[in-house]
Amino acid sequence: MTDDSLLDPARHGFLEDAMAIITGTLLCALGVEFFRHAHLGTGGTAGLAFLVHYVSGYPIGNVLFVLNLPFYVFAWLAMGREFTLKTFAAVALFAGEGLVMPHVFAINLAVPLFATIVGGILVGVGLLILLRHKASLGGIGVLAAFVQQKLGWRAGKFQMACDLLIVAAAFLVLSWQDVALSVLGAVVLNLILAVNHKPGRYNGY
Repeated sequence: MTDDSLLDPARHGFLEDAMAIITGTLLCALGVEFFRHAHLGTGGTAGLAFLVHYVSGYPIGNVLFVLNLPFYVFAWLAMGREFTLKTFAAVALFAGEGLVMPHVFAINLAVPLFATIVGGILVGVGLLILLRHKASLGGIGVLAAFVQQKLGWRAGKFQMACDLLIVAAAFLVLSWQDVALSVLGAVVLNLILAVNHKPGRYNGY
């Protein structure tokens, strides 16, 4: 099998994609541990996974994997085969890392504000790595891309509306202070993506 990166130097090869998915999901898993330590939530499907985790105690990674199952259909239709397969692999790996994380890593002390900022940075950088290798952690972002492509709705506005509903639901299980910090964490995460993920600036794909 020919490595596509040999034919096009700007294209990532299989090993590069594999390393990126491992690295990106591991950074996301570390960031989630900081969020969980501070008892925070976030937006998107991950936010739903946090809420289910706080209510039921089920591991966040496992919940995220199950919640993502319907979205793979939208990913296949809107983003194509390569993106869908990479995203499936990333979510499965993230779920596995989430199960292992409590046994290999513990946070004994972290001021909630510090945990919020560091968690947002780690998850933001992890997602940035995944996006640059045509992968993601799936979820509502994929559905937003689908409805924009098929229905003409603005993906950003659709996702913002979903995130607002999820943050509102967080008040059912989190204090207002935790919700406020959760919003800050989401802002930090999205700033990392907004500053570093701009079309045309990065040629790898």
